[in-house]
Amino acid sequence: MKTGTIEPSEIAYYDRLAEQWWDRQGKFWPLHRLNELRVQYLRHSICTHFGRRPEAEKPLAGIHVIDIGCGGGILSESMAKLGATVHGIDVVEKSINVARLHSANKDLTIDYEYVGVEEIVERGVKYDVVLNMEVVEHVADLPLFMSACTDLVNTNGIMFVATINRNLLSWLFAIVGAEYILGWLPKGTHSWRKFVRPGELQRLLNRRGLEVTATTGVRINPFTRQFSLSNRVAVNYMISAVSDTPTRDLQT
Repeated sequence: MKTGTIEPSEIAYYDRLAEQWWDRQGKFWPLHRLNELRVQYLRHSICTHFGRRPEAEKPLAGIHVIDIGCGGGILSESMAKLGATVHGIDVVEKSINVARLHSANKDLTIDYEYVGVEEIVERGVKYDVVLNMEVVEHVADLPLFMSACTDLVNTNGIMFVATINRNLLSWLFAIVGAEYILGWLPKGTHSWRKFVRPGELQRLLNRRGLEVTATTGVRINPFTRQFSLSNRVAVNYMISAVSDTPTRDLQT
C-alpha cells in the first residue's frame, strides 16, 4: 500500500477501535448521530446537482460513489440504501472487514477495499460523487491527499468534504470539551494542528480545478446530542465542490 498520505499513528488508533464501529451507544455514537444529518444533506445536494428527485425511493440509482476513509461503513451503507453504487475504501484493514461483514448481514452490495486513495488514482477510475468525510484532519500530507482525491472526481462530478476548523473554539469544543470533559470521543481522536480552515481547503480544491459551491456549518446540542446544520463554520463544517464543467443528468 502506498504510504504518502497515510499517518501510521492514525491507523493504529482506529485499528484498536474497529470492532466498535456499529455500537450506536459506544465510542462512535457521534458518527451515527452525525450520519443521520449528513445523509439528508448529501441526498438533497447530490439530487440537486444531478437533477434528481430527492423524494424518490432510490434517488441515487446509477450514481457511482466512492467513500474515502469509509471506516466500518456507516455512510457507505446509507448511500447504498439510496441506490448508489458504492466503493468504500479505508487504510485500516480491520475496519474494512467489519464493514464487509455488516453490509453482508444487511444484504447490501458494497465494494469495500483495503487500499489507499493514491492506488485508486493509479487505476484511472472516476466517480460521480467523492465523499471525503472526517478524513482530512487525519492524513499525513494534506495537499498530496487532496490532490489525489480531486483526481477521482468525474468531469461532471461533485466532492463533499467534512472536517473541523482550526481556531480557538475548535480546540475548546472538539478537543477539550468532546474528548476530555464530556468524554464524547476517545482521548487522542483529533490533533488540533491537523484541523483545516475552510479557506485552506478551498485553495487546495481550486488548485485542482474544483469550485466550491456550498459551505455549511454543523453544530451539536450538548444536552440532546442532536446535530443540525448551521451558518457558522467555527467548528465543524462541510464543503461541496464541483468540477468546472457543466453537469449532466444521470437519470437511468
